Amino acid sequence: MEHKTYSVLIVDDHPLITEAYKSAFNYYSDQNDFILFSIKTAESCDDAFKLINDYFTKKNDLDIVFLDIKLPPSKDGKILSGEDLGLRINKLLPDTKIIISTTLNDNYRVHSIFKSLDPDGFLIKNDITPKDLVEAIDTVINDPPHYSKTVVKLLRKQVTNDFLLDNIDRKILYELSIGTKMKDLPSILPLSIAGIEKRKRHLKHIFNIKSPDDKELLLKAKEKGFI
Repeated sequence: MEHKTYSVLIVDDHPLITEAYKSAFNYYSDQNDFILFSIKTAESCDDAFKLINDYFTKKNDLDIVFLDIKLPPSKDGKILSGEDLGLRINKLLPDTKIIISTTLNDNYRVHSIFKSLDPDGFLIKNDITPKDLVEAIDTVINDPPHYSKTVVKLLRKQVTNDFLLDNIDRKILYELSIGTKMKDLPSILPLSIAGIEKRKRHLKHIFNIKSPDDKELLLKAKEKGFI
């Protein structure tokens, strides 16, 4: 049986985490005689995009990317996060398997990443042990996807959420929960102030909220796992 070498890119701005991923790949390689990994690393959106572009222009395969979401943005301001990088990878290197690894674990953010990137693996950093990392590598190579336990819980919640609230409803709740003012929402959402007010009335009806302000609505939406 001949050796198979997988090309890997680890994108994370914390050197200790990068080393943990490298260790997991090395361990996996030690346990599987015919599998090797060629690993490159990047600590920012600029570094990562340069490497991704190199793979694309040289027509080299990039098999697996470990991708953090919170990263220093590109200097031109066009790539603001790992999510933007993931979109570029999907476009330029559609066969590359993406494993998201992030500390973010709020409902709205996780679901928006799923919707935009459809990753082959999704790990919440607070969940993962060295054993989980090795399992994630094995699953993504052989039979993706691989999701860590917090992600599975969030996905289960989503099954009951979607028939009640659509993406715009969730976005309204999310923006209000982080303190965005009503007057600024039309620049973020494809709705007028009147349209947003109508949606808010509908949300208050769904959650059975009588209070005229938003505080109770946001508390209830948080309790139900929508934000």
